[in-house]
Amino acid sequence: MKTSFNGFNEQVASFEAASGVAEGKVVGISANGKVQAVTSGAFCGVCRNVRNDIAAVQLTGYVRVPYTGDLSVGYQKISATTGSKVAADNNGREFLVVDVDSTAKIAGIIL
Repeated sequence: MKTSFNGFNEQVASFEAASGVAEGKVVGISANGKVQAVTSGAFCGVCRNVRNDIAAVQLTGYVRVPYTGDLSVGYQKISATTGSKVAADNNGREFLVVDVDSTAKIAGIIL
C-alpha cells in the first residue's frame, strides 16, 4: 500500500484491564473504568498495551485488526467475534474499512 493512515486521529485512554485483555485485541467496557476482551457483539476499541493491570485502549483513529468472513472497503457494520477478531455484522457498529488484506485476513479500519 502506498499510503499510510497510521496516526490519524488516534486517541488512547487508560482503563483497568480484566483478565484476558491483551495487546491487539478488541475490548469492550465491562464496568466503571474497566475493559474486557470481547468475542461477540460491540467493542469500543483496541488494546494497544497492558501494564500493571492497566490497558491503553485506542478509541479512535486507524487500527489494523484480524477479521473473519468477508470484509470490503467502505462503511460496514462490524462486531467482535471469536478469537478477538472482527466480522461483518448487520447488528454491529458502522466503521470505515480503508484497507483489506484478504490473504492475511487483516483489515484497516477507522474507529
